[in-house]
Amino acid sequence: MTRLILMPLVAMAVLTIAVGLLITKVLQTTTLIANDRGVNEKLAGDRTAYWSSITDTLSGLSDTPVIIAGTAVLVVVFRLVFKRWNESIFLALAVFSQSAIFLLATVFAQRKRPAVQHLDPAPPTSSFPSGHTSAAVAFYAGIALVLILHTHRFKILNVVWVLVGLGIPVGIAYSRMYRGMHHLSDVSWGFLLGLVCIAVAANALLLKPVISERKGSLLRT
Repeated sequence: MTRLILMPLVAMAVLTIAVGLLITKVLQTTTLIANDRGVNEKLAGDRTAYWSSITDTLSGLSDTPVIIAGTAVLVVVFRLVFKRWNESIFLALAVFSQSAIFLLATVFAQRKRPAVQHLDPAPPTSSFPSGHTSAAVAFYAGIALVLILHTHRFKILNVVWVLVGLGIPVGIAYSRMYRGMHHLSDVSWGFLLGLVCIAVAANALLLKPVISERKGSLLRT
């Protein structure tokens, strides 16, 4: 498990901190960061009451209490439905690992929030990476992966799981930028962080057991 879980997560943590330090210490005066700021300025300038309300709701889908409560409930549900711990531990690991890496990165790479009006309360130097985005990917896309592996024969269902599992995090990422809480690079890396944590947890706990079980069922039939 050390090779499958700990080593890749440590590598991702180191890479995330390195990218954060690169952005905050080296690239802050470059065109790349200027374009980053331009995205937030454009979104802030086009705000409306309607979209402020929509993005508030979307952003709330990845608030810490929602993710923690949802993960706790699904850990129990997955255990009861699938009669084993693999899916439960997978989701818990994906959510916990992205959170740990996010928190560690904010300690070392304290990036300021975008210089626009902030629509949500938050610490001023926790911009990189976007914890809301990484948590959304780990949670919603993680659920989608579990459902896909267990409904692989139903292509239409699988399309639905993919659209929902990735669509919600995309909506949350946009909402965090719209609300002035994160730069484009923050949510982009948050998205990648969530995907990596899913991949690591799935490789260790989910894909091999489910595929082996599927092959066993085919042999028995």
